[in-house]
Amino acid sequence: MTSLNITLPDEMKAFIDDQISSQGFASVSEYFQNLLREAQAKNARRALEVKLLEGLKGPITEMTPEDWDSIEQEANDRHANVKIGK
Repeated sequence: MTSLNITLPDEMKAFIDDQISSQGFASVSEYFQNLLREAQAKNARRALEVKLLEGLKGPITEMTPEDWDSIEQEANDRHANVKIGK
C-alpha cells in the first residue's frame, strides 16, 4: 500500500472526524478508501451509461437466429469455464 499525506483546513478535519464516528469507520484511511471506492463506482456507472446511450444511437437491427445462437454459445462457454470449489 501507498501512503498519502494531505493538508486540510480545521473545519474539514472536524467534518471528517464526525463522519468517521457517525458512520462507524475505524480510521481516516478507511473513510477515504470508502470515498474513493464510491467515486470509482460512480465513474464506472457514468461510463456504462455513456456506452449504453451510444448503443441506442447506433443503427437498430433485428436480432437474427444467428445472433441468439452466438449469445447462447458465449454463455455456455463462460459457464463451462467456471470452476466450482468444494
